[in-house]
Amino acid sequence: MDETNTFITTLATILPSPGKVYLIGAGPGAPDLITVKGLTVLQHADVILYDYLVNPALLQEASTMAQKIYVGKSNGHHALSQEEINLLLVEHAQNGKIVARLKGGDPFVFGRGGEEAETLAKHGIPWEVVPGVTSAISVPAYAGIPVTHREHTAVFTVVTGHESQERGESSFDWEALAHLNGTIVFLMGISKISFIAQQLMHYGCAASTPVAVIRWGSMPEQQTVIGMLNTIAEQVRQAQLQPPAVIVIGKVVKLAPLLQWFTPECDDRKLA
Repeated sequence: MDETNTFITTLATILPSPGKVYLIGAGPGAPDLITVKGLTVLQHADVILYDYLVNPALLQEASTMAQKIYVGKSNGHHALSQEEINLLLVEHAQNGKIVARLKGGDPFVFGRGGEEAETLAKHGIPWEVVPGVTSAISVPAYAGIPVTHREHTAVFTVVTGHESQERGESSFDWEALAHLNGTIVFLMGISKISFIAQQLMHYGCAASTPVAVIRWGSMPEQQTVIGMLNTIAEQVRQAQLQPPAVIVIGKVVKLAPLLQWFTPECDDRKLA
């Protein structure tokens, strides 16, 4: 414990002078899955811009003097446009503030962290990324599903369920995805679960391919539905699953009953 406290204290003393933005990954949902560095920066930030999937418990760790600004996006409802968020980051940093940009999961995995970093770099704003635990691997893990396993697959692919509206036609190579013979993880794709399943079956995936859909992974509300490509859409509909959810497709899903270790309703973890 003493070594941990010393590490945190040392980290706090090397935080830079004001005027810097930290792109911080908050993890998949459970507050204790944020990194030590992410938590330390959060505790010393002057301004915090946080997203929809950030656990409210993390905001309680911030300084009472910190300005907290909600900039989340959910189900098509955007508190601010991405351009407005970029502008806020630049303005607060230029005003000499330590800015924590707090995002669910990892900021560089479908979190627009790359876009925000580009903006900061173009404006000459000092910035740093604090990687987070991405839901692409942690949510399946909380459902008892390892995304790789020597006896099942050595490949896993992470795919966004929401492409940029500016792209027009889909850029996915569905045929290539269907023939990977590995684990496919879709983030933000639950509203398109029927389309995803149909596309993969059309391009060669067996209808009996195992699928898991995990909602609110790592949280007390976690809910998992397991089926096959030809049944999962109806199962999700009957279970009335809504975002946020992660879709896992592949042989490793079969391990879930054996490797299930997390009991959501008994989860009472708190930040130390």
